Amino acid sequence: MMLYQSMKMAFKSILSSKVRAFLTMLGIIIGVSSVIALVAVGQGTTSQITESLSSLGTNQLTVNIMGRGATTSLTYEEALALGEIEGVDNVSPVISGNVTAKHGTDNVSVSLEGITPAYEEVQDFHVQSGRFLLEMDTEYRQKVALIGSDTAEDLFGTDNPVGQKVQINGTSFKIVGLLESKGSTSMGSSDEKLLIPISTAERFLQSRGIRSITITTTSNDNVDEVKTRLEASLDAKFNAAENAYSVFDSREMLETVNETSATLSMALGGIAGISLFVGGIGIMNIMIVSVNERTREIGIRKAIGAKKKNIMMQFMIESVVLSGTGGLIGVALGLGASWAVGNYTTLNVAPSWNMVLISFSFSLIIGVLFGMIPASKAARMRPIYALRND
Repeated sequence: MMLYQSMKMAFKSILSSKVRAFLTMLGIIIGVSSVIALVAVGQGTTSQITESLSSLGTNQLTVNIMGRGATTSLTYEEALALGEIEGVDNVSPVISGNVTAKHGTDNVSVSLEGITPAYEEVQDFHVQSGRFLLEMDTEYRQKVALIGSDTAEDLFGTDNPVGQKVQINGTSFKIVGLLESKGSTSMGSSDEKLLIPISTAERFLQSRGIRSITITTTSNDNVDEVKTRLEASLDAKFNAAENAYSVFDSREMLETVNETSATLSMALGGIAGISLFVGGIGIMNIMIVSVNERTREIGIRKAIGAKKKNIMMQFMIESVVLSGTGGLIGVALGLGASWAVGNYTTLNVAPSWNMVLISFSFSLIIGVLFGMIPASKAARMRPIYALRND
């Protein structure tokens, strides 16, 4: 009954000065909402990258060639020869560049990749209609292309692009396949691209040599051994020159993503902690002002029998109600912002209910901690002094 009465008085006091109460809660609202929204975006992006890397398997090695001296790349034959290393299952060399694609009066700027048929298996990128590139396309430098789903929509609308012609930098290519949709990542859209035979791309992009190769191993267990053999082969090619190449395995990428995510979460936690601390100071400041303004009320309550614990409970409840209400509004705003980002941008969001619970709990703790000083001040006030106060 006493708790109910104290809560009733606390709400009445807060509602009597709504603007001041709102401004007091603002720090808590901003802190809680920002941490929920930022963590949701961070976790959504991390989840998307992790899922994308996991879908490729953990038996993948990515080789980037920087070269040494005048040798800055591998030849097509040298790249394919990496497939003869013990433990290598498949090799997918890639040449890339940017082009302008045109159909009718529509044109778009997209990335162009020169690939081999192995790209389909290594990159797990298939067609939804038509066919994938064949060995004969590479052998005879055919002017055929695979088109990403977003690029197809930009150029052909709802028409089926397979069998139609597209002008790439003014040269006509026949579209033989429409790629399945892969969505977007933080590195860009996977559906805005064109794929052509690597031999055609070498001439078309005037890019001699291979600088990017993706390799899959025969098993998840022999990635380290294959990586060692691969590095030995590249060392022999570039005379062990420093920074001539780099080899990443998908597990290292996953670890890097997870480490980055953990660092980001710690940074967000720090930002949220600062915001909530500032909000707590605001609550303490306003509660001290409230105690000073209600000195006579405190004196009257003590004169008619209220004890120290009753006065302290009243102001503690006011402080917790302020921080708790701010926390609830912050949770609502944070989830609303997460929903808006997920629905109106290309970013993925994954609201964390653990973070929602932690943020709200922290806001209540802030109310308790920063309400103690003003509540204690009110409880220790002598009735005779309080009643003299105007």
